[in-house]
Amino acid sequence: MSEDTILREHIRDLLEGKGAHMNFDEAVANFPLEHINTRPPNVSYTPWHLLEHIRIAQRDILDFMRGTDYVELAWPAEYWPAEDEQADRARWEKTLHGFRADLQELLQMAADPKLDLYQKIPHGSGQTMLREFLVVADHNAYHIGEFAILRQVMGTWTSERS
Repeated sequence: MSEDTILREHIRDLLEGKGAHMNFDEAVANFPLEHINTRPPNVSYTPWHLLEHIRIAQRDILDFMRGTDYVELAWPAEYWPAEDEQADRARWEKTLHGFRADLQELLQMAADPKLDLYQKIPHGSGQTMLREFLVVADHNAYHIGEFAILRQVMGTWTSERS
């Protein structure tokens, strides 16, 4: 097996959350919809806000990787829903679906042997494709862990998880 193939497998595993931490689907499994807009104690955002932030950030990095027509989002306003914004079941599902769809696109990109992982992104400031895959994996892992802790604080795990 080539070094390139091994590296791409490692990237896939990181993006899918395999290894040292829980993945996205494990973190959101059986989340009670009545709590998607609940603010945990001492937290200024809801579980849906956090997942939407993860989705937005992942999509932003994917857009950056894909093309020269990329326009940087304003931090933090465009990376988070408005503080008073709420989700219903359809919006919750749209967030989950959007995250998963963009993740699949990142996985396909990472698996493509024609994509040079060390290529500098032409419209960037020195970032490589490899760096961006790692940033997505790191950001997702951080916030998925945060989401899991919020669930623990809120008491929203099912009895077999508690």
